[in-house]
Amino acid sequence: MKRIDLIQKENPFKIGDNCPYFEPNITEDCIFYADGEPIGFYLTQMHERACKLADLANQEFNSKNVPKTYLDRMETVKLSKEGMKRSEARKIGVSQMSVILGSVPPKPVMRRPYPTISSVHQVKSAQTFIKAMYALALESEKLIQQITPNVYDKQVELFKSVPKQWKFGNLFTSSISNYNISAPFHRDTGNIKGAVNVIICKKHNSKGGDLHIPDYGATIGQQDNSILVYPAWRNVHGVTPIIPTFEGGYRNSLVFYPLAAFIEK
Repeated sequence: MKRIDLIQKENPFKIGDNCPYFEPNITEDCIFYADGEPIGFYLTQMHERACKLADLANQEFNSKNVPKTYLDRMETVKLSKEGMKRSEARKIGVSQMSVILGSVPPKPVMRRPYPTISSVHQVKSAQTFIKAMYALALESEKLIQQITPNVYDKQVELFKSVPKQWKFGNLFTSSISNYNISAPFHRDTGNIKGAVNVIICKKHNSKGGDLHIPDYGATIGQQDNSILVYPAWRNVHGVTPIIPTFEGGYRNSLVFYPLAAFIEK
């Protein structure tokens, strides 16, 4: 695999800015190095079992079996204000949806000062989706161990302080699937420092939707069934605009992440 040394550079972006479109400049299998140490990797195509699990999870996500949180874009809101049913407006506008699995941290502002497990786990029709995502997390862990064993060993050590009840897989606490969401620039400050995220991409008839890390001028061309392993706490990053190339085009990211809220004090 190609070695890519990430070198810090100045950039004009700050947290909260929308990520503009950049053509990908990282488009092949590679391992990322920072300060001489491997910190993550990118594969343009996962192995067959992982691809099948990602296909199944994406298929279930796109069905009525899985309850989803909708993030309505302006055209959807406008149509609904004009009298159209919100469900019909979503079919015309670009749907933005997400689903959280695994552990959810305390949210005192929502009058829930305690951690919990995502309510999706209680939905009978969502069980195939949950099982596919859990199995996909385990397959991701195998790839991390195989390609960057030092990263794997470090995450195993960090997770010794996370109780089993809060784990989703062995190296993560939680998962989120983001459908057609181009995240503005942010840093995952709630993550366990030193740990990595996994982003598996499902794309259909679309371009863009690539991760951009302005600190390194890096835009990772996330293809369908690709996997990106990266420490999302480390740098500000965002997702480039998702551009359908045909009707019905979309980008869905299947993400696994480690939350520091679940480290046992």
